[in-house]
Amino acid sequence: MSASLPSGDLFALTAALVDVASVSFEEQEITDLLEEELRLLGHLTVDRVGDNLIARTALGRARRIVLGGHTDTVPPDGNEGARIEGDRLYGVGATDMKGGIAVMLELARTMVEPAVDVTYVFYAREEVAVIHNGLREVEAARPDLLVGDVALLGEPTLGAIEAGCQGTMRLEITLVGARAHTARPWMGRNAIHRLGPLLNIIETYRPREPIIEGCAYREAVQAVHVEGGVAGNVVPDRAMLRVNHRFAPDRTAEEAEAALRDLLEPALADEDTIEVVDMSPAAQPGLDDPLLAALVERSGLAVRAKLGWTDVAFFAARGVPASNFGPGDPTIAHTAGEYLERDWLLDSYRPLADLLANGV
Repeated sequence: MSASLPSGDLFALTAALVDVASVSFEEQEITDLLEEELRLLGHLTVDRVGDNLIARTALGRARRIVLGGHTDTVPPDGNEGARIEGDRLYGVGATDMKGGIAVMLELARTMVEPAVDVTYVFYAREEVAVIHNGLREVEAARPDLLVGDVALLGEPTLGAIEAGCQGTMRLEITLVGARAHTARPWMGRNAIHRLGPLLNIIETYRPREPIIEGCAYREAVQAVHVEGGVAGNVVPDRAMLRVNHRFAPDRTAEEAEAALRDLLEPALADEDTIEVVDMSPAAQPGLDDPLLAALVERSGLAVRAKLGWTDVAFFAARGVPASNFGPGDPTIAHTAGEYLERDWLLDSYRPLADLLANGV
């Protein structure tokens, strides 16, 4: 066994992975290390597509589970490298999601004859625009490597199942006015002033809170960017507002867009435009899948809705039930002080080890 990464100690393994810088688009080193480890395991076949690794059992089991995790992190914020204080590990990516990667690697090492076939997917560039996402790169080159009956992504969930995910879209709304000199504003129409009623609609929006498979989702509409202005003495004739909408999985992307357009319509004129600039669909919880149900019931896991968006939507869109389950507190992901507790790793590893060992 290679000594490049610790084995038998999830906490030490996670710290070693945190010490390997892997900001998006810079995952080659960590992928090389993981590949070295995985190719030593005789019970797995290993394929590499770019900086993505796929390791699989081939035992002919009735069902196959996909365990996925991204190797990239956001840029550091003074938290480069691992720092350990007692049973707490600090460092960029400790929460999102070097701990999840460590759990996957240790399962790959130890689960030699699981009750279900397993595909471990270590993929690049999750923290950037979806067009760069490693899952899409693998699908384009070798879609057969991603085949499975159910998927779990090791995103930080504090050891709970965060079922499915909400969809997300961004729209750019351009309001039209008419230019004039600011000394004679009545001769024009101020597009920036027209943002007021639009922002009021968004600020007073009452979110839908549908219950789906027992999970409470909460939608959101937020203004996230604004542009406008010509010169200090010109009434502006254009103003652009970018809006982010998070929508529950009981709506398709098309239905969510239509509902958002209806919400904003009272503040719009015929010459105004709405353009969808980014769209990622939601994912149903899929909790009735026997493997997910067994994971929840045997380990007594808490279950809640995933209010953010994750790559479970990638699998759900391809007919594979998927949820999020991994170590770490999602509320501190991407922060300068993100950390991981030793026990959180075990709280994720043990239920997954039980699931792989015993199946349904």
